[in-house]
Parts: sequence; structure tokens; C-alpha cells
Amino acid sequence: MTTRIEKDPLGELAVPQDAYWGVQTQRAVQNFPISGLKPLAAFVDAVVWIKKAAALTHRETGRLEARLADAIVRAADEVLGGQHREHFVVDVYQAGAGTSHNMNCNEVLANRANELLGGKRGEYQPVHPNDHVNMAQSTNDVIPTAIRLAALSRLGPLLAALDGLAAAFEAKGREFDGIVKSGRTHLQDATPIRLGQEFTAYAHTLRRNRARLERAADDLRDLGIGGTAVGTGLNAEPRYPGLMVKHLTAMTGFELRAGSDRVQLMQSLGDVAAFSGAVRALAVDLNKIANDLRLLASGPRTGFAEIALPPVQPGSSIMPGKVNPSIAEMVNQVCYQVMGNDQTVTLAAEAGQLELNVMMPVVAHNVIFALEILAAAVRVLDERCVAGIVADAAMCAHWLERSPALVTALAPRIGYLEAAKLAKESLARNLTVRQLIEEKGVLKGKELDDVLDYRKMTEIGVPGSE
Repeated sequence: MTTRIEKDPLGELAVPQDAYWGVQTQRAVQNFPISGLKPLAAFVDAVVWIKKAAALTHRETGRLEARLADAIVRAADEVLGGQHREHFVVDVYQAGAGTSHNMNCNEVLANRANELLGGKRGEYQPVHPNDHVNMAQSTNDVIPTAIRLAALSRLGPLLAALDGLAAAFEAKGREFDGIVKSGRTHLQDATPIRLGQEFTAYAHTLRRNRARLERAADDLRDLGIGGTAVGTGLNAEPRYPGLMVKHLTAMTGFELRAGSDRVQLMQSLGDVAAFSGAVRALAVDLNKIANDLRLLASGPRTGFAEIALPPVQPGSSIMPGKVNPSIAEMVNQVCYQVMGNDQTVTLAAEAGQLELNVMMPVVAHNVIFALEILAAAVRVLDERCVAGIVADAAMCAHWLERSPALVTALAPRIGYLEAAKLAKESLARNLTVRQLIEEKGVLKGKELDDVLDYRKMTEIGVPGSE
């Protein structure tokens, strides 16, 4: 590998000749050979958006020569278009605050801008990574702003996936609305419910989570860019924050606001932690839904078997014909990962001191990664599982008819204790509740049919009353 020699305040260092990154990035590569995980694309995009917006802002104010600003913008557009991605090389686990990643972006854009102007990589003439690409910026306001922008950029795909999955559950809710089955609480038989009601409730759970995510995301729209080193705005022009928000809004299409207290937005990662908490809450609910689907489909001969999930792959390397709930199992694993991501974000958000939280790189990675894998899992659950679920109405009826919890409908007439005796006797004698009532003559004819109207039991009301 041929190299070039670059200098920084610590001295000289060899950098690969063909690298768009420079000496400060190279030090980070040497210092942090930790995970092999490189910055996620959304995080690269977010920082490059900020660099492009800054060049446009300084061009507009006249602080940066137009030809230099234009070269930075062109370089940024190339990266945003998918080029030069292999030159963003700093490990996810790096020095605090994200200085290494910020400088990686500064150096890549500076070197490419200089090439566009006829210069060479590593010479930093006429565009310098600190003096020009990073003008009026600090890692301390760039990275928190980038986390917010990256999260917003990955929120849209997750919301769209949630809309699709909720719609799929709603469609199944309508399809299964006529199927009455035994409810279950504590994994024990409970009063009747319609299979359609269960599936419709899943849809409503997802829609409530969607609304919660949007509410939490609204706080991410407040940007502290312009705070520079400690939030006070040293070396930034008064017009800079407003112009940055204008250009970032135009670039991203997001509704963004200039934060009213840039010191506060630099000190606290509370907005990001709250948003991560909303993502975690979705993962908790989604995990429960995936578990329910696995349970309802358990069997096919020794479980509930009230629904059948579409087979997507063989389920065993030794048991022929076995088919597992593979998609739901994948969703479980993704949800566990998302919950763990949120725990990391929580601890890191708490770890700030005074004017800055230096744990931002790990926060950025965990929030963005959680959004990406959750969106993918939701989409796959919709398309490869829920859309193909079929109900076994006969099995639902089979379990319902044998449920001792049906005596609950008798309680208003004969009292709780007498109803409990009937439930106990039906189990001991292996009789259905209906058979036992008919044998004992507790209720007869139309009165019995009215009280044991399973469909009516799935709606509010007292069985057998007008």
C-alpha cells in the first residue's frame, strides 16, 4: 500500500495514498480497532447534510468564498448520492463525542473538494477540513444534531412499515370477526372472545405505538446547531443557526426548528433517550404480539392450533415435515436487540457531564440501528407472516365449548359460588358447561340458549338480559 505523509498537532503519520480521509481519521483507525462496525449510512448522511448546509450558509453570508463552498457542496452531493462511502472508516466505538467521525467527514469532503478544484488529496489547499468544512462548527453541536436528523430519517420507513402491519391485522380482524373462541388469561381458560377482536386489538396497539413515536420524534426537530463548543455559539454568526435550519429543512424535507436554548440541547440527550424509549415500547408490544402468534399457532396437534402461520422454511434438520413459526421467532430476536439498544442509550444519555455528553457515538449507533432492524422486522412480519395467516374455526370452537369459564355467564343469575361449583364439576366429570347445565336443569330451552350465546358474550352486556 502506498502512503502519503500528513501532519496534525501530534505530528506526522502515514495515510493510505488513495484515501479521502486524512491524518486525524487515520489516528482513529489505529486507536480504535474495536468492532469492525463502520458508521451506519444514516449517520454519515446526517453529518454530510450538516456540512453541506454549513457551506451553503457561509456562502450566503459571504463568510466562505463561493468557489470553495460550491466545491464542498459538490463533494457532499457525491457522498449523499452514494459515492465514496468506503472512506468513512471510524469504528462505532471511538473517542467520546464523535470527534473522530466528525473529522472523518471533514477530511473526506475537504480532499474531494480539493480534487474538484484541481488539487490533490492530503494537501488541503485551498479547502481545509477544519477551517472551511468545519467552519462555525464543533463536534459538540454537529453530532447531537446529526443524531436527531439520522433518527428522523429512519423514522419514516418504520412508520410506513407499522402502517402496513396494522392494516394487515385490521384485515385479519375483519376476516376472523365471526370466529368465537376461548379467551385466555394467566394462560388459563377465560370468557369468550372473537378471534377478530384479538387481531384488531393488535392493530390498535401498533397504531398507538405509531402515535407515541411521532410525539417523541417531535422533540428531535429542535436543533442545537450553532452552539459550537459549549452551546454559547462562539465563532458562529448570529444568522448561522436560522440559516442552517433553513437549508437542512430544504435538504431533508423534515420540519425542523432552531432550538431556543442551545446550551440545554448540548447538555442533554433527554430528547433522544425519550425517543429511544418510545422505540423500546414498540419493541415490547411487538414482541408480545409475536409471542401470541406463536402460541395461537402452537401444535399442530398438541397446542392451541387456532391459527396457522404460512410456512416459510423447513423447521428441523432431523424431524421431517416440522414447520416452525420462523418469522415470529425472528421478530422476537429483533425486539430483544432493540430493548438492549435502548438500555445502552439510557445509560449513555445519563453519562454526560456539565456542558456535553461524550457518549454520543454509541447513542447514535444504537438508536439508528434499532430503527433500521425494527422497520425491517415489521415489514417482514407483515408480508411473510400476518398476510398469510389462516384461522381454524373448528379448533376455536372445540376449545371454546370445553372451557369451564363459560359459567361466568351464569354468575349474575345463580351467584359466583354456585357458578364456581359448576365449573369445578364440569372439569371433574369431563362435561361441557352446557351439558352440565342441561343435566341439572339449571336453565332450559331459550333461556339457556340466550345465556350461553357465545357471540353475545364477546360484547358488553349481561347474558340473557334484554
